[in-house]
Amino acid sequence: MFEFIYWLLSYVVPFLAVLTVIVFVHEMGHYLVARWNGIAIQTFSIGFGREVFGWNDKSGTRWRLSAIPLGGYVRFVGDMDAASTPDTQAIADADPELAPRLFANKNVWQRISVVVAGPVANVILTFFILYALLLGYGRYTIPPVVGSVIAGSPASAAGLEPGDVIISVDGYAVRGFEDFQRLVATSPEREVTVTLDRGSQSKTLTLVPEAAEVLDQFGNKQRIGRIGVSRDVEKADVTLYRPGPIEAIGMTTEEIRFIVQRTAAFLGDFFVGRGDVEQLGGPIKVAKVSGEVATLGIVALINLTALLSLNIGIFNLLPVPMLDGGHLMYYLIEAVRGRPLSIKIQEIGFRIGFALVLSLMVFTLFNDTVFAHLGILR
Repeated sequence: MFEFIYWLLSYVVPFLAVLTVIVFVHEMGHYLVARWNGIAIQTFSIGFGREVFGWNDKSGTRWRLSAIPLGGYVRFVGDMDAASTPDTQAIADADPELAPRLFANKNVWQRISVVVAGPVANVILTFFILYALLLGYGRYTIPPVVGSVIAGSPASAAGLEPGDVIISVDGYAVRGFEDFQRLVATSPEREVTVTLDRGSQSKTLTLVPEAAEVLDQFGNKQRIGRIGVSRDVEKADVTLYRPGPIEAIGMTTEEIRFIVQRTAAFLGDFFVGRGDVEQLGGPIKVAKVSGEVATLGIVALINLTALLSLNIGIFNLLPVPMLDGGHLMYYLIEAVRGRPLSIKIQEIGFRIGFALVLSLMVFTLFNDTVFAHLGILR
């Protein structure tokens, strides 16, 4: 019994707390833009399935908390289901006073704005969290100077030398050696461009980090890039850098750009055979990571919330029917053609999208369970 309570408090509660915040912000983005466009909203739900409790507001929207807390949705009047599949019969039979407020009857650009609002809300949440943490806590950094280069390593082959001062990697500014390490580590077997200062000269080198498997502090296996450089760190080398409010905007924006680019590269690896299925995780892995990060303190958990929010926003923009990106794809086609795709084609797309999303969910769940059973997710 004690072990169950410990598991519940250590893993499930942090996971649900993080997920609920992210889902609420995402759906609130859809909701607010829909309200601004005068769209009638039937339901705002956190979770799926049977309603646990809820209430109706003065505009007639049902706010509900549902039994399965693994997502959420905003359902508009005239939708057939939570995936916003239009109910053609209900739309055709709508009261003349209600018809102009139906989502399906709004112009294509209004519908696009509502669809995009969810992922945008996730990005905004990520920005404000990272910005607040940067202003509030600053960041510890050490000078981005190469200490040693291993003979025969990718760094040695590319021409890196001890004493080189790293300026940027792939266009991302390097403010400390930790930036250099992270930029390289997130690019296993992908070419990176390194700009450095050597004496009074600026040089640009290209190299391909080798893929290496390491264990993080929680014993989880990670696939990272290594080039064979290091540096000794003394206490005097570590400084706390606190950017001003304006500089922090640029640093936060660059951080978000970095996460988006590296996430896209990670997904792209699976199309060229470099992807590692062990790195894909579903709810079990996210719950585990949430629990582990929670042991590091509330700040670490808030930072994880920001990163997951951004990744969920990106995932939702994939052009898969049922996801926001699938709806966006339909509406962009409609904007170009001047008329929407037929209901039959949209229904086929939604079925395919449902199959893809369900398959991904099953795969990640299976992936989580199998690797946990094998002891890889210790």
